[in-house]
Amino acid sequence: MEETVLEKPICEEAILAEEIPEVKPAAMVNKNGVKAEAATASGGGGVASGGVASGGGGAATGFSGTKIFTWFMVLALLGVWSSVAVVWLDLVDYDNVIGKLSAYDADGDGDFDVEDAKVLLGVKERPVSLVQKEDKEESAVEEQTEPIVEEVIQTTEGSEEEGQLPPNPSQEQQAPEGESPDGVGTPAKSEDATEESFEGKLAVEAGSFEAEAAVQVEEKAESEPEANVESVPELETVPELKAEAVPELKEEPVAVEKKTTQEDSEGNAEDQPEDMLKYKAKKKKPKLLNTFEKTIKTDIDAAEKLRKKGKVEEAVRAFDTLVQQYPQSPRCRYGKALAEDDLAEKMRSNDMLQKALSTYKEASELPNATPDLIKATLKKRAERQQFLGRMRGALATLEKLVQIFPEDMALKNDLGVAHLLIGDNKSAKRVYEEVLVIAPSNGFAKVHYGFILKSENKIAESIPFLRDGLESGDPGTDDGRFYFHLGDALQRMGDDSAYKWYERGHQRGHFASVWQRSLYNVDGIKAQPWWTPKDTGYMDLIKTLERNWRTIRDEALSVMDKTTGLFVPEEENLREKGEWGQFTLWQQGKKAGESCHSVPKTCGLLERYPEATGCKRGQIKFSVMQPGTHVWPHTGPTNCRLRMHLGLVIPKTGCKIRCTNDTRAWEEGKVLIFDDSFEHEVWQDADSYRLIFIVDVWHPELTQYQRQTLSPI
Repeated sequence: MEETVLEKPICEEAILAEEIPEVKPAAMVNKNGVKAEAATASGGGGVASGGVASGGGGAATGFSGTKIFTWFMVLALLGVWSSVAVVWLDLVDYDNVIGKLSAYDADGDGDFDVEDAKVLLGVKERPVSLVQKEDKEESAVEEQTEPIVEEVIQTTEGSEEEGQLPPNPSQEQQAPEGESPDGVGTPAKSEDATEESFEGKLAVEAGSFEAEAAVQVEEKAESEPEANVESVPELETVPELKAEAVPELKEEPVAVEKKTTQEDSEGNAEDQPEDMLKYKAKKKKPKLLNTFEKTIKTDIDAAEKLRKKGKVEEAVRAFDTLVQQYPQSPRCRYGKALAEDDLAEKMRSNDMLQKALSTYKEASELPNATPDLIKATLKKRAERQQFLGRMRGALATLEKLVQIFPEDMALKNDLGVAHLLIGDNKSAKRVYEEVLVIAPSNGFAKVHYGFILKSENKIAESIPFLRDGLESGDPGTDDGRFYFHLGDALQRMGDDSAYKWYERGHQRGHFASVWQRSLYNVDGIKAQPWWTPKDTGYMDLIKTLERNWRTIRDEALSVMDKTTGLFVPEEENLREKGEWGQFTLWQQGKKAGESCHSVPKTCGLLERYPEATGCKRGQIKFSVMQPGTHVWPHTGPTNCRLRMHLGLVIPKTGCKIRCTNDTRAWEEGKVLIFDDSFEHEVWQDADSYRLIFIVDVWHPELTQYQRQTLSPI
């Protein structure tokens, strides 16, 4: 630290002389290198610090007025030295604030002096004008910074194109079901972006993008921002399989999110931190526009915007105008079909939907249609054909798709489902065999192939396909039917790991519990395996059955002659061994043909009980089971019904039924009531047949509206 130097030092001899010339205070060089007059810099402080100490000496000499003024100046100069001592001789510790001196120019003269020191020490308040000045300067810095942040964020946003939504940096991509939630993928590429523009660039994970942007602003990092995610994964539907070919299927089509393939992004991964080696799945945006259509993209987008906003009538008119102007444009016609499809849904009109189907077909057959548009158009057409129940038409559409795109395994898988929907398991099996030859690890093909094997009673062979397919986590595999049938197959093989799969199915939301594994369910209704007559609220029906059990029994015995063919073997493959025959009176809420003609009294007793005869999810039938019969553990298809068993002919020993872990026996003339959506099992080890009357009734907690609108099973 340099000492402050006076330009003209005052010696002791000059002070003692009788005539002292007028002395002007010398300039000081302050800490900031700026010269200031000592008197001005110190002001009155010099008198305060040095005047008393020297005053006595001046008075003793009896100087004249001029001499007194001279002494006053000397004392003032001594005050300057005192001020300098305060600052420079560490009487006050300024080391702690030395870096702030230039920021505290209290008097605005551009230097640091005693007045400034007082501000630092809190002795004096800072001038308001300077505070306002600094606030303005900080505000200016913020205004310059904000556009930089916006610029960085905007680099991640591409222009909205057809079928594209802006990415949401604050949300991580959800992991598909069947996968770890930690899974992330790579971003999709924009339609107009070249392949080269994305080469060698590492995508920033969506969940940490905002933090990355902040780092880029402050440190000006050179890493690339996240590429634009083109589109939200669409939902695809796994349709119901035909009930005749597939017993106990799930009620509603299961919506599953299409999982994009996990691929590494381009670039040198070795140079990246470990937590940055998770990439988002690449998924190319379908290219629906041909070269000409890109020139009218603005018009197409305007019409499409109307459709997406729900203004379907206006969208239909807009696309119809475009079709008239550009009749050879596949994209315009495809847009018209989509708008007509939406309008059909709004109007609930099959005629309008049929019009949309025709427009889809026209769009796919126009020249210059891009492959992606052909695929999207025909897939949509097949989906809507299935919705209308035109399964064979949908099958023909899917066959055409497979011919056009033979390498697309997803289309082959859809074709296999279409065969299952018309009950053609043999053709479906052939399709899935072809898929597995080309793609042995295809989980969707595996679960369906295993499903078909099990329906053929090839229990042991079905297990590895069902298990491997479920473990793959591929789209369309996380379905309650496959957990159901894998567990059932394992149970039949005596493998206790069945309950591990039932538990997994329960955790995935497919089963109400490990015991209750029905797939056609209504949420929120009472669930218990065994019921009392009072629990059901159907006391009148139960009393009628028990009072008239002999009449019912006699009519059943009259039609048990095997030559009549009224009793038919159980057809659902539930028996391990033995003989089990059934004679059905009502099925899905309707009389089964002419059955009641053979047992008119029994049917007459039931006519006035719509909770039974109108149960669209149940049956009314006789059931005879011969000695040596065992029925596998199984569950019914729905929780919407309760099952009543009226004992008609019951051997004294050897016949029992288990529901969950509670085993009971029948009694003649008495009704047993249980919820067959819970696991149950039957043994018939008596010496003679067992005959019962089965009456299904609506679950008592279902509303009248639900009973009317639920689909039949």
